[in-house]
Order: sequence, then C-alpha cells, then structure tokens
Amino acid sequence: MADGKRGRQTGNGPRGSRGGDCAADREAIGAPVRPLEFEPVARARLPLPPGKDFWVFGYGSLIWHPGFPHIEVRPGLLRGYHRRFCIYSHRYRGTPERPGLVLGLDRGGSCRGLVFRVPAAEGELAMDYLYEREMITGVYNPRWLKVATRRGTVRAISFVVDRAHGQYAGCLEPNEVAALISQGEGDRGTGQEYLRNTVHHLDALDLSCPRLKRLLRLVERRCAQARRE
Repeated sequence: MADGKRGRQTGNGPRGSRGGDCAADREAIGAPVRPLEFEPVARARLPLPPGKDFWVFGYGSLIWHPGFPHIEVRPGLLRGYHRRFCIYSHRYRGTPERPGLVLGLDRGGSCRGLVFRVPAAEGELAMDYLYEREMITGVYNPRWLKVATRRGTVRAISFVVDRAHGQYAGCLEPNEVAALISQGEGDRGTGQEYLRNTVHHLDALDLSCPRLKRLLRLVERRCAQARRE
C-alpha cells in the first residue's frame, strides 16, 4: 500500500494488534524527505471493461484490508513480478522525518496473492477508492496483468512500483529493511504491524512466504532489543 488518504471502507479484513511495536525506540534511519502534499496524483485511470466485472490483485495490505466492494476472492499466482519491501512510506507507515517501508510489486520472479472480483455496478466506486489509497503520490504504475488461479487465468489490476519514483527504495539489505520497518509509524500504524499482518494472513491462506517470515523474526528481534535498551 502506498501513502494515501483513507477512503470508504467495505469488505475489510481483521486489523492486527500493535502490542510489542517499537517504532519510537530508536534514532530515525534514512534521510528526511521534503514535505509531501497528500493529494492524488493526476494520472489517467486504467479503463474498465464496459458493463463487466473485473479483478484486482492483492499482495500486501489489500489481502487483509481490501476496503473496496467485491463478490469473489481467489488465490492467484502472478508471474514476472515479486513482492518486495521497496517503497518508502511517509504517511501510512512512516513520516518524512522517520520513513517506514512498505511492499511493492517489483519486476522479476513471481508472487502469490489474492484476486478480488469487483462487480461491474460498483466498478467506479472501487476504482475511486483504490486510486485514492494507492496513487496518492504516484509511486505505482497500475497495470492489467494476467494472474493464474485454479479456475483459470484472469486479468487483474495490479499496482507495480515505479522505479523512477523518489519513494522507490530499490533492493536493500535485510538489516536495512528491518531497521526501516522497525522505526516506521504513520497514520495507519507501525511497520511491524503491517509486516506481521501480511505474514499471518499469508500463512492462514496457505500462501506462506518464507522470506517475509524471516524478516518478521529479524524485526521482532530488533524491537525486543530496543525495548531492553
């Protein structure tokens, strides 16, 4: 999820506990950025299929907090892109002075997540919500991508990170990623909460990601150490 304003909430998943988070326990990591004007970036919206339902691919917080109307959910595999903590968060899970880090879809590899079927009658409402939530700073390039499911392949709107954007963090070392997640806290909670929710919901859906589970253990160790200091 990129930094943006909260839209109409429907179909929300459960929210995680913030117990044990340590966002304020250490000196900020990462250089402060210029203040952001949190207004939706003007960018042409993807055209919707006229009068037809469509799909949205979720790989991070959309899995456990979709927020838009949908009538069907399926596990899906997206090839050609992978899930990575590669986006500096300056609002939802961090601030310009203490940036956090959130997930983006970056090129290469593959990603298992969920696809949500949006009814045609509520398509524009769903798009309003998604663009307000995800496109507040324009860090994503929305694309129609093919996602394989057990019931066939669907074309789904997918939010791919824009590598030319200032919030793109690139490929950081695990300790750097853990430090940014640990320090991050914003309008929607802490980076640790965001990571924990993603890991736990992927596990519950039988879509476990060993790399994220290792990262969560690293973040939890850092937070435990910070509380002892």
